[in-house]
Amino acid sequence: MSKKKYKYIYGPVPSWRLGSSLGIDLVSKGRKICSFDCVYCQIGKTGLLTDDRRIFIKCKDIIEELDSLPPLKIDYITFSGAGEPTLAANLGEMIKSVKQIRKEKIAVISNSSLFHREDVRKDLQLADFVIAKFDASTQETLMAVNKPMKTINIKHIVSGIKTFREMYKGKLALQIMFIEQNKGSVKDIARIVKEINPDEVQINTPLRPCGVKPLSESEIDKIETYFNDLKTISVYKSERKEISSLSDEETLKRRGKI
Repeated sequence: MSKKKYKYIYGPVPSWRLGSSLGIDLVSKGRKICSFDCVYCQIGKTGLLTDDRRIFIKCKDIIEELDSLPPLKIDYITFSGAGEPTLAANLGEMIKSVKQIRKEKIAVISNSSLFHREDVRKDLQLADFVIAKFDASTQETLMAVNKPMKTINIKHIVSGIKTFREMYKGKLALQIMFIEQNKGSVKDIARIVKEINPDEVQINTPLRPCGVKPLSESEIDKIETYFNDLKTISVYKSERKEISSLSDEETLKRRGKI
């Protein structure tokens, strides 16, 4: 495997959500840039808290790194990274450009905070698989768990996801990170999730090092019963593939190894 250091590519990494995934970071530039400062984030505190879309990294720089990769066997090329990928104003251009040179499907992992914006929904329609975070049913819980910018509210998040669901032709998953602060909201979260009716519900709890403790397997099993009318996958039950990484420090950081 190549020992080349990549600035924007941080995979391939195994994922219980996506099989083997080659991750691409469109925003970080050495610090976490996000509209949330989630208490469970394994990357740590948000360096720049913003909901302003702009170009952080040029498309040609990502394409150059992809062109330099050694042969890889992966299932998805995934836009996520150290921050919120929909903050990248060139997300749509990036997806189109990657599809021109790679055969793998494109996934985007988002915190859902900008789904109320038409330009964001337009960009996300180009992806094959969108994984949208949904950790709260009330503004109070959103603030406690995700610590968003004050301009972001749960009503916009819910309406944005619902609007996107109606128009999106790809696969939509809702990923819910359950911790002590929101486990009591599971009934209301499940009610809204059923209204959205995603293709998949990913039930998660933080198993990698972060600032909060994970819920137990028995607690997650009980939570899963609230979503029994939907297709669910659980972090405790899902198989993880073993795959070689690019041995880059950023890859290990995102996997909770350093």
